[in-house]
Amino acid sequence: FLGQGVSIEEVNQRDEAFGYADRFDEKYDLVRTLRKGKYEYVRSYQPFNFDGLQNNYRYKMLAYVEWRELYHAGKLNDVQRQFFEPRAAEALYDIEADPHETKNLATEPAFAEITAQLRNRLQAIVKGLPDLSMYPESYLVDHAFDNPVAFGQAHISDIAKLVDIADLSLISFDAAAKSIEQALRSSDPWQRYWALIACSSHGDAARSFVPMAKELAAQDLELLVRVRAAEFLALIEAAEPQATIMSCLEQTTSPDEANLILNTVVLLRDGKPGYKFDVSLDNLKSLKQKNADGVQRRLEYLAAP
Repeated sequence: FLGQGVSIEEVNQRDEAFGYADRFDEKYDLVRTLRKGKYEYVRSYQPFNFDGLQNNYRYKMLAYVEWRELYHAGKLNDVQRQFFEPRAAEALYDIEADPHETKNLATEPAFAEITAQLRNRLQAIVKGLPDLSMYPESYLVDHAFDNPVAFGQAHISDIAKLVDIADLSLISFDAAAKSIEQALRSSDPWQRYWALIACSSHGDAARSFVPMAKELAAQDLELLVRVRAAEFLALIEAAEPQATIMSCLEQTTSPDEANLILNTVVLLRDGKPGYKFDVSLDNLKSLKQKNADGVQRRLEYLAAP
């Protein structure tokens, strides 16, 4: 809206706004929003990363601490509990009737048309940018940061494909299964990565992919693919995740990659059913000399009693 040649008349004709959320210090997520008129469409690309996932600065505030304690004590109502539980992959809110965005209309037949319109519009925006966050941050640091605009344009078709794989979480598992399997078998590690995230988003319905996920967790050459496979298996309680995830932590030399892995550790430890991890800097010797503030914050939290 501040670009060259943009007039106030053109700005005043607009009725939509695009929103973006990726990382908050050491806490990772991937959410895009589109506000059009009185409706807001929210696309959570990793809906299992619940909003209340540990973020050290946030939980220095006593209100957040009490909110989480009340959740674990079972003393919150359904609306209050949402902050600590997995979200829907997509949501639609009527901001005028529901300004606090507590009632998801995306699954209601009466709102199917507006949901589809905003879903398609958001997908077009994400593909058109193109949205670099379809790649993990650690990969972008190594391959895109010198010239992110050129990187995005060079990979625009690849990113569009990743968006399509990610959006397999928006349809029924039966309709998505064939495409998920193709992506899991892809030679592109980031297609495998997003296919596993789609499996986690579908949850128990994707249990037929447990054998493939176990193979990827054990053998994939990309550490983050192994982690996503272990994450999926853990979320549906099909396998213990610790051996795979600790092996990947010990192998990485990237603090950004380590922080992504540690996000999964915190998710699996603090979420349901809850897995125990023994994580310390001794396991991350290659990171000691690097700028790893996020890693340090995660380790401080994980080491706390």
